[in-house]
Amino acid sequence: MDETNPLLRSWADQPFHLPPFAAIKVEHFKPAFEIAMKSHVNDLKQIAQSEVVDFDSILAAYDRAGGQLSKVYSVYGNYTSSLNTPDLQEVQTEMAPILSRHNSNTYTIPGLFEKFEKIHEMKDAKMESGEWTAEQGRFAERVYAEYSDIQATLAGLQTKFMQNVLKDEETWELVLTEKDMEGCPPDVIASAKQAARDRKKEDPNAHVITLSRSAVEPFLSYCKRRDLRKKVFDAFSSRGELSEERNNLPIAVEMLRLRKKQAALHGKESFSEYQFEDTMAQTPEAGMKLLNNVWTKAKDAADRERALLEAYIADSGETLDGGIKPHDWRYYAEKVRVAKFNFDENEMKPYFSLDAVTKAVFDVSNQLYGLKYIKRDDVPMYHPDVNLYEVRKSTGENGEDRLVALFIHDNFARSYKSSGAWMSEYRTQTKNLAPGTPKIEQIPIVSNNNNFAKGSESTLLSFDDGVTLFHEMGHGHHGMLSDCTYEYLASTNVLKDFVELPSQLMEHWLGEPQVLKKHARHYKSGDVIPDEMVSRFKAAELFNEGFATIEYTCCAMLDIALHSLTEYGDDFDLADFEQKYLQEIGMPKGIIMRHRPPHFLHLFASSSYASGYYVYMWAQVLDNDVFAAFEETGDVFDPNTAEKCRKCIYSAGNTEPPQDLFRRFRGREPDVSFMLKNRGLIPK
Repeated sequence: MDETNPLLRSWADQPFHLPPFAAIKVEHFKPAFEIAMKSHVNDLKQIAQSEVVDFDSILAAYDRAGGQLSKVYSVYGNYTSSLNTPDLQEVQTEMAPILSRHNSNTYTIPGLFEKFEKIHEMKDAKMESGEWTAEQGRFAERVYAEYSDIQATLAGLQTKFMQNVLKDEETWELVLTEKDMEGCPPDVIASAKQAARDRKKEDPNAHVITLSRSAVEPFLSYCKRRDLRKKVFDAFSSRGELSEERNNLPIAVEMLRLRKKQAALHGKESFSEYQFEDTMAQTPEAGMKLLNNVWTKAKDAADRERALLEAYIADSGETLDGGIKPHDWRYYAEKVRVAKFNFDENEMKPYFSLDAVTKAVFDVSNQLYGLKYIKRDDVPMYHPDVNLYEVRKSTGENGEDRLVALFIHDNFARSYKSSGAWMSEYRTQTKNLAPGTPKIEQIPIVSNNNNFAKGSESTLLSFDDGVTLFHEMGHGHHGMLSDCTYEYLASTNVLKDFVELPSQLMEHWLGEPQVLKKHARHYKSGDVIPDEMVSRFKAAELFNEGFATIEYTCCAMLDIALHSLTEYGDDFDLADFEQKYLQEIGMPKGIIMRHRPPHFLHLFASSSYASGYYVYMWAQVLDNDVFAAFEETGDVFDPNTAEKCRKCIYSAGNTEPPQDLFRRFRGREPDVSFMLKNRGLIPK
């Protein structure tokens, strides 16, 4: 082992065995990967050559194999998302095919699959005799399925696709004056000034709008100038094709063709058929059935909303050339929200500072699952804006708290950080440690990443921003509360249409009255948010839900339709397919896809959500049903329901099929009506 490389040496001298962030440099990654990949292959060869064929010698050893590579990759993966500087992007481009080949090679080590096959053959007998636990049986089944179902590698194309979007977001900007910002609330103006400083504009009065969603959507909602809204919207909706040298459409088409070949190797007509096989939904038809059910109701709601916008415009004496366009919808929706419901979302922002919402999410986490968050300012992180917390839980013995996780909170948008919000891990929970390994390495290290526009005085969030923070904490719970023996089955390593249930479930608590009364406090005065403001917010909450549902659902439908094609000819035109498909399903006027193909990272930055973007809607059916179980007790913090939820939703990982876990929690199959009612798509 190269003790001079901080990625390879032991991290036992670091607090909690965290990565040595202060010592890690970009040039460390490539040599670390070279050594760690060799170590991983050696681990797998030892398993393949093992004369003993039992669970511990084969599967438990496989779960631990490549531990050094996992350490290196955990830092690398987080850095390429959160701190992807130009020099790291060069390493990423170089390493993508190398890491891809390594991944492919691990599936072809002579004798390895045969060992997994023998283990799989003995599974039923071992389960019937009671020699294996249910978790061990599940592990044997999942590994056998993985090795007989090898994923084709698309890493190089995926990396290029992601970097093109990132580069567009890094380089495009609209420099404005304060007068140009007319109509925007103070926090949006302050964020634009901060962005100008971050981009080193010499003019002290410059304001900059970037292509970060947290900058774009508020600007579209409040800027009075239609021409500027159009300029920002056009750039935002064209990410991934803003320049000819970074055009992502040909890259996406190449990936589609490779995925089709991958599906054919497994006897499937389309990638959708192949991808759906290992999901709760099972078939593309089942996923599309749910989406079509929602689509028809959402179109009706969006049409009603457009009529309200048009009526407002007419009453105001305005005329819009060409009618309501996508760059107009958010602006006039805010006008109608104020006029019809006497509610302006900006009224709430002073009560939703980042500090207040963070305290709220920690408090909800504590009330539901007993987790306590202790900030550690003394441990160096990879960026000054990043916070580290010890996560502790009472053992019930002598009132002592035990460390259950480490939580990293990275909340602000910045250069070289991917857009959006996500949860990742530096260390996944496991009990399957090699002999002599310190127990601290069972403890997960979970990271939540958001992209809030940093304020100069205080960072104020919209309610939707607050929901995003709660959403990511739900994923965080999935990692921190994981209680599995094997890393392979732990945390978020679940079927893709179950993985969003833990996150979307957590969103429900932010709007609960007792949470708002306790934590929604004015960032200057400390006053509690007024009851009448909350009442007006609740009355207006579902307004524009048709628009939001259309924005998402059309993306999920196009995703399945695109991956259900059985061929992509030489003349296949992805932009033309997008236009014709949206016309075919009756896309409402004035709305476009939330994620268009050239920047649809869920589909083309990896294969995880390809023909799987529907999972957010599928999970909404589940999360609304699960939250209804709390509501039915009369207490959304009911301890018995929370404990049952912890066991069935958050702690179990992939140790059991997710449909079994849901049935154990709810006692029945999921009911779609809770989701439709809560989205205002059918009467309550």
